[in-house]
Amino acid sequence: MIRSAMEQTFKVGEAWVEADFISRDQTKTPYLFSGRLFHFDGKACLIGMGIDITERKQAEELLLLEKTFIDAIFNSIPGMLYLYDTEGRLIRWNKKHELMTGYPPEEIVKMQLLDWFKGDAESLKAVTEGVQETMLKGFGDAEANLQKKDGTTIPMYFTASRLTINEKQYFTGIGIDITERKNAEEEKEKLQEQLLQAIKMESVGRLAGGVAHDFNNMLTGILGHTELAILKCASSEHKIHSDLKSIQTSALRAADLVRQLLAFARKQTVAPKVLDVNDAVTSLLKMLRRMMGEDIDLVWTPKAGLWPIKIDPSQLDQILTNLCVNARDAIAGTGKVTIETGNCTFDEVYCTNNSGFVPGDYVMLAVSDNGSGISKEVHERIFEPFFTTKEMGKGTGLGLATVYGIVKQNEGFINVYSETGEGSTFKIYLSRVGEEVVADMIDPKAETPKGQGEMLLLVEDEEIILAAGRAMLEQLGYTVLSASTATEALRLAKDHRDEIQLLLSDVIMPEMNGRDLAKLICNIIPRIKCLFTSGYTSNVIAHHGILDAGVHFLQKPFSIEDLAINVRQALLTDTKF
Repeated sequence: MIRSAMEQTFKVGEAWVEADFISRDQTKTPYLFSGRLFHFDGKACLIGMGIDITERKQAEELLLLEKTFIDAIFNSIPGMLYLYDTEGRLIRWNKKHELMTGYPPEEIVKMQLLDWFKGDAESLKAVTEGVQETMLKGFGDAEANLQKKDGTTIPMYFTASRLTINEKQYFTGIGIDITERKNAEEEKEKLQEQLLQAIKMESVGRLAGGVAHDFNNMLTGILGHTELAILKCASSEHKIHSDLKSIQTSALRAADLVRQLLAFARKQTVAPKVLDVNDAVTSLLKMLRRMMGEDIDLVWTPKAGLWPIKIDPSQLDQILTNLCVNARDAIAGTGKVTIETGNCTFDEVYCTNNSGFVPGDYVMLAVSDNGSGISKEVHERIFEPFFTTKEMGKGTGLGLATVYGIVKQNEGFINVYSETGEGSTFKIYLSRVGEEVVADMIDPKAETPKGQGEMLLLVEDEEIILAAGRAMLEQLGYTVLSASTATEALRLAKDHRDEIQLLLSDVIMPEMNGRDLAKLICNIIPRIKCLFTSGYTSNVIAHHGILDAGVHFLQKPFSIEDLAINVRQALLTDTKF
């Protein structure tokens, strides 16, 4: 090294070199040697000197150690570190900055502060205000979406502190990825919404359950006697016939309101059956087309080979009717409503990327319209009970709430696709079952089944319903024994044990509930069949609203035709208590 420096000196006139000076005892000491060329007596000569640079070397090592230590700290910070000047130029950053943004050092050095937030007005505003606050107060922070090189964004929390170096102003800070926190906040909001929904449903359920029993009992008496009076009218053209029909229509609307409240709150008593959705929809088409009117083109596109599902048929009717009414009301003038079905399978990957979907096999029932569509503000509230965009007197706000309640009670889910002015599509997904579809023993389209004098024991604590029920059953051709108390019913059962074939009992009664009474009577008449009736069962014969297997139930209020079909069905099948 020294020889090379000497040669360099003779060539260019001077040279500097660092080398270890080795003393006699072989101790090495770092020296800085310098040499300069000069001429003496016509000869080229070299003069030089050596300086002990031990202290300088030690200082350099300390500085290198300090730099390495600082770099290690910078790169160990759980976030991106930055140093900007007042012009927004990035002066220094750490490795995490490069990893998070996806930019290499040669590109980062060219970046300006606001380049990371281009295209996001809200983020630009937040960062700009954060910088202004920092320069004014000495510190600041901001939440904004940082844009990576690949165009994706990361929700970030930025801090900043003002500092002065050589009389120049800078600000430094760190940026932390807050994706997990944001997700946690969103999850918390969802849980809060679910809690509020549960509280709301519980409140509506208590309201519905509280009024359903007494209200439906009263409606049963009104409808029963009204229907009997209609049957006694000599002519449908008689004025009193029209008045009775008006009473019947109003009572049915009142009953439907209670039924919808119970459905939304998932308090409706149901008897699920394995059925084919295509068959169920087909049987309703005539009624739906009449309900739609001449200006609406109702299109039915069933999917062949549809999987079976398990649901109460009346609930499926409610879903379809409410969705079609909603679609009809969304159309001004002429329009088109489409009902379609299909089989769908969702896997874990699909459900992870699509909120609200649950893995499994489903049957899809969709109702679409080309009406006015749903705005974003309305979309968020469409399943709320009593929320409606229709004018006063045109809707109760329970149609879609009822659909939502029924779908959830059957562990399905519903998705809505809509844009203002572009129409709407409601898609219902109900789980596939591995059971076979079972045909009804009584065809609901057939003539109303009549009795052949079979003896029935009718038990009802409400006198008006007892009288109406007895008259309706006798009108259908049955022999009826009636009792207003459990004690009286047990006495009649003992006296007529060889004649009574069916017990028709209210569920909620003062002395004992209908199920307990049925068990006692079954001890007296082992072969007896049973049909329960109630305005609200309060889980006496059902669990979470689902009827126990083998239990026959008729929801109040009921028509004489409903009564006829259910009595005949109960007489033809075994009863379990």
